[in-house]
Amino acid sequence: MKSVSLHEVAELVGGVIAGFDGDAKQLIITGVNTLSSADASQISFLANKRYSDAVAQTDAAAILVSDAAADPDGCSVIRVRDPYLAFAKLQRLFHPELPASGIRHDSAVIHPEARLAIDVEVGANAVIGEQVTIGEGSRIGAGCIIGDRVSIGKNCLLHAKAVVAHDCVLGNEVYLQSGAVVGSDGFGYAWSGQQHLKIPQVGRVILEDDVEIGANTCIDRGAIEDTVIERGVKLDNQIQIAHNVRVGAFTVMASQVGISGSTTIGKGCQFGGQAGTAGHLNIGDGVKLAAKSGVISDLEAGGTYAGVPAMPHRMWLKVSALMMKLPELWKAQRNR
Repeated sequence: MKSVSLHEVAELVGGVIAGFDGDAKQLIITGVNTLSSADASQISFLANKRYSDAVAQTDAAAILVSDAAADPDGCSVIRVRDPYLAFAKLQRLFHPELPASGIRHDSAVIHPEARLAIDVEVGANAVIGEQVTIGEGSRIGAGCIIGDRVSIGKNCLLHAKAVVAHDCVLGNEVYLQSGAVVGSDGFGYAWSGQQHLKIPQVGRVILEDDVEIGANTCIDRGAIEDTVIERGVKLDNQIQIAHNVRVGAFTVMASQVGISGSTTIGKGCQFGGQAGTAGHLNIGDGVKLAAKSGVISDLEAGGTYAGVPAMPHRMWLKVSALMMKLPELWKAQRNR
């Protein structure tokens, strides 16, 4: 188990130790835990005021708190700009990613024309197609399917049973959780009068560097041009991204979001769970969309929206308040 001193912890997170009387270079820290479960060799954190009452009962060696927070009575603290970010850094320190081993399970099927870096790890029953390239440090989990001519960059991790269809491109440090499907056919059909005629979907999916795709999330390949997920995007579980969509850099989406075809989403957007958009829309940079919102028209950059149809958040609050009063208003109207 990795361990570091309290002094080293403070240096790593860029924090200042307060309320500690001992030698911070001598106190050994072995991990991070919640306020209620941490022991005297662990760090905890206070990132949400609702847990402030737990501070007095914690046994943690020190607590990560914001620069602006008041000193908890009788507790050692490390003051940082963002306690949650500091927590993330420490978790990465104590729980580092395992390096690729270069081991390839005997049951894996790897096409002879696939080119894998020497340390690429391949799990049981994985299938890797013709002319696939996989970069250094990448790990392919058990049961993964990688179609022909796929390109996968360095230090990627495909968890068990992820699927990457033919011709798709994954950049460096891309993570696919179990059951994710990248490059499924877009939902494209033309009605002939007798049947829905399938339109071949000949574009690709491109996932740029540092993208993570959640479990059972599906990203459709473009009909003609590519579906593109830009760098740093994080998609939760069970999300649907339709064909020809572009998702801007560092956008995050919670579970069960649905994005219809040919919609462009700006950089740094935040989508709550079960939000959805119609197709062929433009969502500006930095848009925040509340859970269960339904977008039927373009949204201006920087706005916060909610409701169905999606509207500015302040307007939605007023509309929601009026809806709660409708039974009373209806009763008054009937009694007139």
